[in-house]
Amino acid sequence: MDTPPLAVLVVDDEPALREVLSLRIADWGYEVRTASDVAEAERALDRNPPDLVLCDVQMPGGSGLDLLKRIKRQDERLPVVMITAHGDIDKAVDAMKAGAADFLTKPLDYVMLQALLESAAGDLRQRYESRSLDAHLQRQQSAPGLVGQSRAIRELRRTIEVVAATDASAILTGESGTGKEVVARAIHSMSTRRDKPFIKVACAALPETLLESELFGHEKGSFTGALFTRAGRFEMANGGTLFLDEIGDISPTVQVKLLRFLEQREFERVGGNKTFKVDVRVVCATHRDLQKRIEEGHFREDLYYRLNVIQVHIPPLRERKGDLPLLVQYFLKKLGKPGTTGRRVSQAAWAALCQFAFPGNVRQLEHAIQHAVVLAGDTDIDIQHLPRDIAHAALFLASDHADYVTGEVLAVNGGAAAGRSQLPLSTPPGAKKERTR
Repeated sequence: MDTPPLAVLVVDDEPALREVLSLRIADWGYEVRTASDVAEAERALDRNPPDLVLCDVQMPGGSGLDLLKRIKRQDERLPVVMITAHGDIDKAVDAMKAGAADFLTKPLDYVMLQALLESAAGDLRQRYESRSLDAHLQRQQSAPGLVGQSRAIRELRRTIEVVAATDASAILTGESGTGKEVVARAIHSMSTRRDKPFIKVACAALPETLLESELFGHEKGSFTGALFTRAGRFEMANGGTLFLDEIGDISPTVQVKLLRFLEQREFERVGGNKTFKVDVRVVCATHRDLQKRIEEGHFREDLYYRLNVIQVHIPPLRERKGDLPLLVQYFLKKLGKPGTTGRRVSQAAWAALCQFAFPGNVRQLEHAIQHAVVLAGDTDIDIQHLPRDIAHAALFLASDHADYVTGEVLAVNGGAAAGRSQLPLSTPPGAKKERTR
């Protein structure tokens, strides 16, 4: 689902300025509405709340500062950017004290304005995606990381129920692609925090300076490019759950600030001295051996014990191969065209899937089924529709263990297969049988 465009309400008594701002903001791809005075703005706010308000300080029939205070009483999170004449800096300072996100002086700096709107649009996109993913997870009867009836997955579900009932920090371990984010979301959705935000941070994707700002926020001017004050993910997750993916890759500096938060539940933004206190549950994930990282001096031992109050291990797909039929059925339904009936999977394709090791786990299986669905079109899925590495692995095993094959010989040429093997579905993955010489 696409994020709706940022909706901006422009409040100014000058018709010419309203028109220019409307044209500029619309050209940047945002939705724009206008109001000529405070009363009209209040009606617009009640009728269809915007995502950002751009408001003049001085207007006949009412002050922009009064409108700002009214907005903050109704919705503290709605950003308001004030417009003031060059000589009215004192009023701009009063606006900032009253909760304005920023202010612009006339004549307007449109580069600065565009940067402010881009930042607000980014925050809106993040909030929308978080709500959308949470709603999607709650609507589903299951999720790919939790689909199955194997002993390993049943034990994982029981563990999730136990962990969700607590507020303790937790570490999710397991190989890449096993579904650590799915488990984190399941813990959140089953906890008392389910109605509050679930915020994810991919720690390995950000350099140290950006990760610190992303987690704890920053003050305007704290570093090059910090054009405005921005709240971090800890503030956004207040009352809910913060999921830190690939925690083993964070720098020593960020480790120190994270440790302080876990001990005292407080932090400061980058470049600021105001202390913030928030109620956030931290769930983190890693595919690394954190004990080894500690021995190598790359990870703090005290932070490890603070995070590792509860540890949840997510099994690799090779340890729950009995769940393959349910997983494949789930992905076929998820990736199929709406309104189409279920498609079948040939014996040869089933055998190839059962024999493959799936080092990328559930994520790799989903990509394989997506690949097959695209290539198969409206037909049933056969082995030639699977990714080449899976089809080739099946050919190698079939030729190396001919006892298991009856019927036509599987021939793969440039990724296309001719004929259908009759490998039994009961063949254990990677099984080897001695041949009579």
